Amino acid sequence: MADEERRDAVAAAPMSLDSAPALHDPAAIGLPPATAGETAGALDVSAGRIRREHLRQLVRSTAFIVGAVLFLWWVVCAIFGNVLSPYNPVNGNLVQFNLPPSAAHWFGTDSLGRDVYSRVLVRARDILIIAPLATPLGTALGTAIGLVQGYFRGAVDNVVGRLVDAVLALPVVIVAFLFVVALGPSTLTLIIVIGFVFALLIARTVRTAVLQERELDYIAAARLRNESGAQIMFVEILPNVFGPVLVEFTVRLGYAIFTVATLSFLGFGVRPPTPDWGADIASSSQYLAAGYWWETLFPALAIASLVIAVNLIADSIEAVLIR
Repeated sequence: MADEERRDAVAAAPMSLDSAPALHDPAAIGLPPATAGETAGALDVSAGRIRREHLRQLVRSTAFIVGAVLFLWWVVCAIFGNVLSPYNPVNGNLVQFNLPPSAAHWFGTDSLGRDVYSRVLVRARDILIIAPLATPLGTALGTAIGLVQGYFRGAVDNVVGRLVDAVLALPVVIVAFLFVVALGPSTLTLIIVIGFVFALLIARTVRTAVLQERELDYIAAARLRNESGAQIMFVEILPNVFGPVLVEFTVRLGYAIFTVATLSFLGFGVRPPTPDWGADIASSSQYLAAGYWWETLFPALAIASLVIAVNLIADSIEAVLIR
């Protein structure tokens, strides 16, 4: 009878950590054995290790590799286009105008006798200057606006939100077009206008992410430490919403390329005779009815391939970050 009472007492007593050897065994909870200098069972979740794992996942992604190769190809063309192009992209030969693709002219010639292949290579330069500069500008400004909206909420959120809604009541391209018409087309104007318009779109995404973060315990702890609003937004919250910001950056880069090409097509991009994909599509589209399809097709394929490359990279990054 005494033995049964002792067994019942032992069974009812709470087990201490020292009396549970399985909890000290990393293998018992599925962790790898501890190495020298590490605490047994400690899980290394350092930022460096997470970044390396994300990088390994991206490298294994076929979509990311294809997108990166395509994008790097156009970057090389933007930098070394004049070296790679077999003909002068600006000067034409009126004796060899509207020639179809051939061994001498891979993409044919246009109505002024200029080699279409050479112009396609060189055209990447301006679009890959404007879009990559406008996108970081819009991302930085949009992130700041979204942080302020999401953290302070109330009247600040309402006022800024109404301004954003008012500007974005029209399609993005139309808004950018109106600003460019008012300010006059130039490289600097395109960078500022596209960056400003995209900042309003990015602000919405960042605001939503900040609204979720501001209710968590670490924000309450930061307030108890008497940290300022700027410290909480840019030191505490920003690193935790960096994933959505990075995804927005890559997605908006593709939209920026398309927007630059659209404005050039409408006549408000890079000034002739500088080669430009959108402007060349606009000038050559009138010859489609005559059967000169190559003058329009190859610049359009160049724009499509660059936008697709950026979107493949963006989708791969998003898939890794939300996994």
